[in-house]
Amino acid sequence: MQVLPKGIRHIPGFLDRSHQEELVEAIRLVVAEAPLFVPEMPKTGKPMSVRMTNCGPLGWVTDRERGYRYQAEHPLTGKPWPAMPAALTDIWHAVSASDKEPEACLVNFYSADARMGLHQDRDERDLETAVVSISLGDTCLFRVGGRERSGQTISFKLASGDVVVLGGEGRLAFHGVDRIYPNTSTLLKNGGRVNLTLRRVNP
Repeated sequence: MQVLPKGIRHIPGFLDRSHQEELVEAIRLVVAEAPLFVPEMPKTGKPMSVRMTNCGPLGWVTDRERGYRYQAEHPLTGKPWPAMPAALTDIWHAVSASDKEPEACLVNFYSADARMGLHQDRDERDLETAVVSISLGDTCLFRVGGRERSGQTISFKLASGDVVVLGGEGRLAFHGVDRIYPNTSTLLKNGGRVNLTLRRVNP
């Protein structure tokens, strides 16, 4: 059995099928109000392979001109992000070990060929509160290491309903998604994977 880096918790099957379905419906309403968009890398403007949106008071965005940041409105519609569904805050309070409320939920949609390179979640002013990640849909290969990009990493699969918590010593761990395993879940009608990442932005 693999030993995860300190501060990283993997909770397999945290959400049963009915809770997963409820969450998908809630996220569909979010996307209807705040459409998915393609984030761009700072400076180069290179499009990422995921499509994304947000819910909650703040949303994480990135583009060529202004780079990584949090803002209160959708970059394309200019409207405030939709409220965070109660189902998400319930999960947060169950696993985050924080009495603070989450301020942002990133909604990332991975098609079969999407990836996410190794990165740290460090655009927040609060780097103490845990980050909570929820997997829905197709299984992915998740990779996590330590605080140095060049450090040793381990990989494990995340299935639909799994939750990962990056807290304590693992809060600034480098992590990423190496691949998606198509057709490993029937949760999403057209396949793919949705990752929901709950974060606290301000101290």
